Amino acid sequence: MRRLVPSEPPPPARPTFSGFRRNHRALLSAIVLLIIACCALDGWLLYKRGRYEAETQRLRAGMDEFERQRADAILSSRSKRLKMEMELIRRQARWGKEIHLAVSVDSGRMYLERQGALLRSIPVRMGPERRIGTAPDTVHLAIPRGARAVQAVLSDSDSWQVPEWVYTDRGLTSPPAARRTLTKALGPVAIVLDGGTVIYSLPTNGPLNDSSYTMPGSVRARSEDLEAIVPNVTKGMVVYFY
Repeated sequence: MRRLVPSEPPPPARPTFSGFRRNHRALLSAIVLLIIACCALDGWLLYKRGRYEAETQRLRAGMDEFERQRADAILSSRSKRLKMEMELIRRQARWGKEIHLAVSVDSGRMYLERQGALLRSIPVRMGPERRIGTAPDTVHLAIPRGARAVQAVLSDSDSWQVPEWVYTDRGLTSPPAARRTLTKALGPVAIVLDGGTVIYSLPTNGPLNDSSYTMPGSVRARSEDLEAIVPNVTKGMVVYFY
């Protein structure tokens, strides 16, 4: 009697792009949309750059040689002066005798320091520089530089009046001033500085309750990091931005 030898199973079919496309249509559609969005953003940036360069050339064409040299010298001297000022602030922050905060804008870090000793380093998100509103009624929010002083330390039970321009920047209708005074609008803990700059944590109330948004001209940090340093923060304490 002949023994039957079991046949081997057929090899699995090789994956094909058409099969992958049928099984992952949503993923491919998302990838295509992302590529289109990136290309559109690149095109917009190139367009804005072209307009900026054309405007610069137009303005320079209306200058004589002396005016062009003078404008170049002013721009160069301002850039060098700003770099020198930021380096002086950095050194002053590092060796300050009193306990203080220092924010490195470019690296996105905030330091609790005292006379060269680093007590704590925490990551932060810097709000962008932005001009909000329609001319002539506009508000210019610049990234802070130099030295600021602490005005108040707020907890989640303290009230803070959300500026009207925040609602404008978020595309929201601004309520009356009385209804813009909210608790928990700056998260569980926040540090308010002179000049309007705020170091805050993600709130659960108000228009700043969005992890993808950081208030222009201000700083956002994790609530646990701010809670760890606020026992050392007092009114009048210096905060250096460089």
